[in-house]
Amino acid sequence: DNDGVADGPSSPLIEHISSVKFLQSRGTDHSTNGIRLGIDGWIYIAVGDFGFHDAVDRSGKKLTMLGGGIVRVRPDGTEMEVYTHGTRNIYDVAIDTYMNIFTRDNTNDGAGWNIRFSHQIQSGEYGYPLLFKHFTEEILPGLVDVGGGSGTGSLFMDEPTWPAKYNQVPMMADWGNSMLYIHRVTPDGASFTQKDETFIKLAQITDLDVDGSGQLYLAAWDGAGFSGSPTKGFVIKAVPKGWTYKAFPDVKKSSLAELTDLLKSNSAVARITAQQELLARSAKDAASISWKLAADKSLPLYTRVTGIFTYAQAADQKGLAKLVTLVADKSVREFALRAMADRKTKSKLIPLAPYLIGLKDPSPRIQVASAIGLGRLGRKEAISALLQVKVPNSFVAPPKDKEGPHATPNSAIIPSHVAVQALRSLDAKKESIAALGTKNATIALWAMRYMHDPAVAKALISTYNKSKEAKLKSQILETVARLYKKENFYEGQYWWSTKPNGHGPYYKTADWESSPEIKDFFLALWNKSSDTEKIVLADLNEKHQMEIAEMAGTAQNMVAKEEVKVDLEAIRNKKGQIGNTSIEDIMLAMVKMPGNSNAGRALFNKQGCVVCHSLKPGDMPKGPYMGQIGAIMNREQIAESILKPNASISQGFATVLITTKNKREYMGFVTNESAERLILRDITGQTTTIKTADISSRKEMETSMMPTGLANELSYEEFASLITFLSEQKK
Repeated sequence: DNDGVADGPSSPLIEHISSVKFLQSRGTDHSTNGIRLGIDGWIYIAVGDFGFHDAVDRSGKKLTMLGGGIVRVRPDGTEMEVYTHGTRNIYDVAIDTYMNIFTRDNTNDGAGWNIRFSHQIQSGEYGYPLLFKHFTEEILPGLVDVGGGSGTGSLFMDEPTWPAKYNQVPMMADWGNSMLYIHRVTPDGASFTQKDETFIKLAQITDLDVDGSGQLYLAAWDGAGFSGSPTKGFVIKAVPKGWTYKAFPDVKKSSLAELTDLLKSNSAVARITAQQELLARSAKDAASISWKLAADKSLPLYTRVTGIFTYAQAADQKGLAKLVTLVADKSVREFALRAMADRKTKSKLIPLAPYLIGLKDPSPRIQVASAIGLGRLGRKEAISALLQVKVPNSFVAPPKDKEGPHATPNSAIIPSHVAVQALRSLDAKKESIAALGTKNATIALWAMRYMHDPAVAKALISTYNKSKEAKLKSQILETVARLYKKENFYEGQYWWSTKPNGHGPYYKTADWESSPEIKDFFLALWNKSSDTEKIVLADLNEKHQMEIAEMAGTAQNMVAKEEVKVDLEAIRNKKGQIGNTSIEDIMLAMVKMPGNSNAGRALFNKQGCVVCHSLKPGDMPKGPYMGQIGAIMNREQIAESILKPNASISQGFATVLITTKNKREYMGFVTNESAERLILRDITGQTTTIKTADISSRKEMETSMMPTGLANELSYEEFASLITFLSEQKK
């Protein structure tokens, strides 16, 4: 009733869609975050990589997700489903009228996954943390790697009150960089390429949204810390030059004619607001009005698309025949196909023919919409056509010990990627087996990587033993190696930390009923292989973490790199200019002193920073990664974090006290963690590997492991040089 107070008590749409366990033990930084309603009538939810176990929607449907991605649900709290998977820690989603969804993901601090801007395509797998390094050919890559930062709120700006330069663009907030970015996207096949640029500087920006009058609201955390502060943080309003206020209409009082005009508006806020009001009033009126817009070829595409998605919601299955007629219109074919297959619960009467034809359409976007639709319709008759989708030459695994191109646009891979996801959805085991040895073997073998079924394992082994084709035999070996283990059943009992072991393809492995047969197959091969052939098998054993001891190969003598030993206590007890001056005076002095970056590099080593911090992505993981610190903090913030290390503990590097079952205690921060073991680095820089099964308790301390006073012996000039050097580390 517009009194500023909720009209009634809350009523959950979904319960348990984040991990209570990790919210309590760690906080909200990797939890489920922003939501946004699309013009298609779905609520899209950004899920951090805490993931969730047994989320329940209002219909009672349950869903579990290991890791991060996008989940969606209907406004009535039903039909919950995974939309995309394999992101790290997205905070929000930006959605345009054509249902392109964009996200800005978070960096994992030097372990290969930097801030990335991505186009989220339905059913897509984006690879974090288990596939993006060594199995890159299987994922949809990000559109760009932009280095350090911390992505937060997102918005697709589509308002006529904003000038063209700043309109119809994804806007992405970055808390770490205190910046709102614009990403200018250019169509590329079924996706985009992009060029990013800075837009608005705002202290630790967290979110943004625009209202119907064109006023942009931006929230700033502004130093409120990781626990929040009642005295810090604010919201600002931004409008273009020359903007004048025009009140947005009260749609509750609008006539049907006025709502129709709003539905045709070139304002995204107006269109979705009018749509929701029409749907709330009368499905019959909404269907009548929206169909006229959808079918009118003289109207702009955004109006027709709005009409299509509104009509699909209002008319439900009764409108199917009309939507089918729109498939003949190539300008809206993609959206008609998408709207028809958008509700799995309503798919029984939808014809397959438009989708089968669409797989061969000249438009990659229509190919993708068709493949996704076939997966959603659930008809096995579509499998044969999906197996004919061509896999591009870019489907190539990265070389041994090299990361693949996981943040470089690869639009060519998208049709086959979503076709594989559709084959998985349709449980295409029998048909994939039949495709072995045919021209469709490559896509079939790709799909079979995810089919842990005894019939699949037997067929692959049998085909390998009979085949004389080297390429096919190599592909089969890769697939059988992948199937040796599977991901263990996930019940929300663990989280993989901020820097998980990303080797892949699984996080916590488990044997299954065909594991012994696959092991026997590989050992038989091993015993009759030449030394050269054994190298190939040993590489597969390592890549897929098969852990078959007999195939370990000839281990190279690994010489542990001698860790730098620095007496941190001696450093902190020395008193120079910094140690004898108040923090306030130091901060004032730093503003006036530019420092010398080269001198700062030398001090980075001298002051013991190298004990706990690395500068290059390829360096051994230690403590908080400094190779991107300049993209996250400015000179002043870096200085304060050195002088007051307990004030803001870097994400993922809180001091941890671990007690083992034999009563031994270890203190440090976790630098690498898998389901079986973790590596802890202590204050001296030494590492200890601890089996998770041996841990009886794990407690996160409230103080930083970094001692205060490490800069005590420095002069003003030296300290200025150190923070200048660090502020220049941005990649």
